[in-house]
Amino acid sequence: MTRMKFPLLDSISSPADLKDIPEEKLKDLAEELRAELIDAVSVTGGHLGAGLGVVELTLALHYVFDTPRDRLIWDVGHQCYPHKILTGRRDRIRTLRQAGGLSGFTKRSESPYDPFGAGHSSTSISAGLGMAVARDLSEETNNVIAVIGDGAMSAGMAYEAMNNAGALKSRLIVILNDNDMSIAPPTGALSASLARLVSGKTYKSFRDAAKSVAKALPKTLQEKAARAEEYARGFWTGGTLFEELGFYYVGPVDGHNLDHLLPILKNVRDAQEGPILIHAVTQKGKGYLPAETASNKYHAVAKFDVVTGKQSKPKANAPSYTKVFAESLIQEAADDEKIVGITAAMPDGTGMDLFGEAYPKRTFDVGIAEQHAVTFAAGLATEGYKPFCAIYSTFLQRAYDQVVHDVAIQKLPVRFPIDRAGLVGADGATHAGSFDTAYLSCLPGFVVMAASNEAELKHMVATAAAYDEGPISFRYPRGEGIGMEMPERGELLEIGRGRIVKEGNRIALLSFGARLSECLEAAESLDTAGLSTTVADARFAKPLDQDLLRQLAMNHDVLVTVEEGSVGGFGSHVMHTLANTGLLDHGLKVRCMTLPDSYQDHNKPEVMYSDAGLTATGIMHRVFEALGKAEEFSAQLA
Repeated sequence: MTRMKFPLLDSISSPADLKDIPEEKLKDLAEELRAELIDAVSVTGGHLGAGLGVVELTLALHYVFDTPRDRLIWDVGHQCYPHKILTGRRDRIRTLRQAGGLSGFTKRSESPYDPFGAGHSSTSISAGLGMAVARDLSEETNNVIAVIGDGAMSAGMAYEAMNNAGALKSRLIVILNDNDMSIAPPTGALSASLARLVSGKTYKSFRDAAKSVAKALPKTLQEKAARAEEYARGFWTGGTLFEELGFYYVGPVDGHNLDHLLPILKNVRDAQEGPILIHAVTQKGKGYLPAETASNKYHAVAKFDVVTGKQSKPKANAPSYTKVFAESLIQEAADDEKIVGITAAMPDGTGMDLFGEAYPKRTFDVGIAEQHAVTFAAGLATEGYKPFCAIYSTFLQRAYDQVVHDVAIQKLPVRFPIDRAGLVGADGATHAGSFDTAYLSCLPGFVVMAASNEAELKHMVATAAAYDEGPISFRYPRGEGIGMEMPERGELLEIGRGRIVKEGNRIALLSFGARLSECLEAAESLDTAGLSTTVADARFAKPLDQDLLRQLAMNHDVLVTVEEGSVGGFGSHVMHTLANTGLLDHGLKVRCMTLPDSYQDHNKPEVMYSDAGLTATGIMHRVFEALGKAEEFSAQLA
């Protein structure tokens, strides 16, 4: 593929090179950077809209500040591609999210220009404050800049960090990248002029002097003066909230106008004291019409044609698990007006957008606030409603305390549909759904299910809707189902009961989740090798099916558990039960297959599962290893 020539961008190998470019040329460089970004992501796929929205801001930050000595932290990391291009990684930008290539997020091990790794939202201010305090303790003078989006600002953690920063009064720069919420819309040139004025030394000196004078006034007049100044600045800039948290507010400013950005950033760079917040208003997808007009569809994209914007998504052969969940929930809700849906800023990803179309008054998007989502659901449950709190496996981790204290201890019937269970491919370790089985199945009274296919998912939605004795979860993977014939209506599963899918008499494969198809494929090959194999679908990690477990243990030589989760999950509970009931005493050989005890880098899901050994071949190898015939199996493969 022939790449375009960019005279200015081609001269940039690190942010230091930016300093040699005249300010009047930066607008041209921004256009080159934007074109390079579009071309690169068209090849790899990835998060496009957010990166396009911060092109000018990224340029301005690296132009004004001395990175990596000055720490630049990108919240979440969706918007970090222009940053990567400018920080010595342009030659690898077309390896984004590919095996062995660049991460789609900031990653400390990837570059010194990534001082903090991301993937989840709302962490940048906390991390930045930690770095700023460390700098102060070390008596250094570098700057710390945290860039956070308006969506991420909806999470409580961001305000906890700001409150702490305001109290500590450490020198910290926070840039609020407002690309959707428009907390306070810009008012053109007047707004930009005001932002430059209030960020400068002259205004700050005048303001401080005025405050000194006010202190000499009687107390009643002091209060009036303070209220007048607060009202005036709040009227013009919308900064009252941030000022109350202890931040000096600057903005709103047009985040695409370098003539506005550069002087403001220079002013705050040279400020000597305290935390400052710059409110920059940007547009997601800026400069690429398809992304500007459909920003939600271009937040994360597959490979696409640059000219038309058409994405190269393969045609699905089966419905996605997410869609099956959504349609099943809609069906259940038609007969039960107490069913409500909750999402934490992921309506499309969880299928709650479809539920919301059907039942808008019963659908609640609480923003990037998983902790609130869980306790909000608990409150609904206390009043007899049936909340389905749909949160990705990796994001539910953020609300674990609420799951334990606000739901489980109180035995509240909150339903947890857990999408993106298992490995998710290009998003890598930060988004892998590895731990939910382990962190939920250790909780007393929690029912933990996993769907082996899309038909089973439909049954689990119905089962969760009917279950009212306490919390219940059901996990399912990203992507398409396996093409099962779907029942018209979900059936109620008996709590704690699994099923035999295929019967044998020597080897038992006990699957929890969507690796069931791999177990069935392995069983066919094992049968051919003379090892009659039973395959069972556990359905429940908690409560375990004791009768099924006893049957498998007593009638087979080898028992292998298979799950798409970490050590400490389903297999661990099986081993605990086998040991405590004496079922290991007669010589049963048990092997537990889990995800590896490591964080797997991004790759295609099938490659990641192969590396983890959770394929038919991997399962067969574990069986032969248990029988002491691993070398024989390896010879067969050769």
